Amino acid sequence: MGFFDKLQKPGHTALKQEKYITRTEVRKDANGTTSPAFVHPIHSKPHKMPIKMLSKENGTQKNGTKRTSPTSKSSSEDRVRSSRKRASSTPQRQEWGNDDDMSDQDLKTSKKRARRNSTIDSDLKRCIRSRKAFSNEDGGKFGMVHAADIATIRRPKNYKPAFPSNPESTEVFLRYPSASQMEKFELVVPVQNDDFKTLDDIREVMETIISNYLPNDVAATLTNDNSGLLRRVKRAVERLAGSEYIDCIQEWNDILNEYRQDGTIENVINDWKTVNLKLLERILTQTYSRTVSLRVNDLRRYENGTDNVYGELLPTFISTILKKDTKIESGQVFVDLGSGVGNCVLQAALEVGCESWGCEMMERACDLAELQQKEFEARCRLWGLSMGEIHLERGDFLKNESIRKVLHRADLVLVNNQAFTPALNEDLINLFLDLKEGAKVVSLKSFVPMGQKSQSKNAGAIYNILDVVQKTYYSKCVSWTDAPGTYFISTKDSSRVQALA
Repeated sequence: MGFFDKLQKPGHTALKQEKYITRTEVRKDANGTTSPAFVHPIHSKPHKMPIKMLSKENGTQKNGTKRTSPTSKSSSEDRVRSSRKRASSTPQRQEWGNDDDMSDQDLKTSKKRARRNSTIDSDLKRCIRSRKAFSNEDGGKFGMVHAADIATIRRPKNYKPAFPSNPESTEVFLRYPSASQMEKFELVVPVQNDDFKTLDDIREVMETIISNYLPNDVAATLTNDNSGLLRRVKRAVERLAGSEYIDCIQEWNDILNEYRQDGTIENVINDWKTVNLKLLERILTQTYSRTVSLRVNDLRRYENGTDNVYGELLPTFISTILKKDTKIESGQVFVDLGSGVGNCVLQAALEVGCESWGCEMMERACDLAELQQKEFEARCRLWGLSMGEIHLERGDFLKNESIRKVLHRADLVLVNNQAFTPALNEDLINLFLDLKEGAKVVSLKSFVPMGQKSQSKNAGAIYNILDVVQKTYYSKCVSWTDAPGTYFISTKDSSRVQALA
């Protein structure tokens, strides 16, 4: 289990948001039979290929060849969506005197959360599909941490065989959407519940691929509650039937390989407008669990009164900042000051495709960030996705020359200054003088004194160049609490100071 997985479990005593968005999707086949709800992205172009027969019940022969059958017209899917809209917080603009008459109503607009292809304005310059991942370049072989490297029977105190009655069922190789190598998994289960769960990871990979990379008709067949491949995988686990489980994985590999070779998967990715958040979280979690999770306690050491504090901003929160609050695009520059193990830097590089920078001074966090970057790049290739350039710097971001230079070009600066000392926050304001006009700074504490108004008597204060909006985050946004909190979006606007002159 990755650290993100643990963090995103609902807290037991934390404050919760009252309303959540929920959706239910119901499918009916040509005979009017209702199948279980399953949520997956809806691609704009219908799949013209006939539905492939994926099991013995619906036509797959024992030798793996598929019998042809007349293709019936797919009935239009009836979808029932019910949603309760979360009460969106009203962003609060800090008072700056009579010059700021902008209504908060302009900041209250909220949209229903919809599917990937319709929620966010598309970045026309962004190419999400990785050309290299679907080519035969270098034979599709590259370094990565296989699941079998961290969850193995060679660690008997931590893992035991998943199928003890089938001693020959010891490992499988799982195919991903790209033309790259497969990942090796040893079929083991953890002794302790919090350790990495191999069978869960395999299932989650399959579910994520089905809901993102395959056409709707194929996804419906694979997720059929009676004969679908996912159901048969779960049944094999419940029965402790190792041979049956391995056969299902081989069938999966054959299916995915076929859709990759005929270009279906590439065409689906080409239709994407953005990277789905659930897919993004899966890649980040896989990366984290294979590099950081076993060492995460080393990051929790904190010396009272210093700035060396470790805490995570979780993917949902970062996605909101990137795609909704600031709307940064692939041709722009993101900088994370105090980037820890690099999670936000990696997410921005994949979700937006932008040039992504991070700087961290804790040596242990820097070491893990570099491990994560290498693994993340391998994982993105497995999943067939491109990303922006990643730059991870070590040292004090106030003194690092590379960071000071890139700040001149930065469009978005992220600062998790929740535990920064007042002196460091003041130094950061001076650093922001190097930002270009219109650049945005997102922080957990405001760099402007609360209630401070921009007036002629304090015209010399550096913070007057920042136009600040206060917003609210909710549960599953930060690692140190499940309670709501505030964050601030500051935009550099030097004209505010000129107006006071």
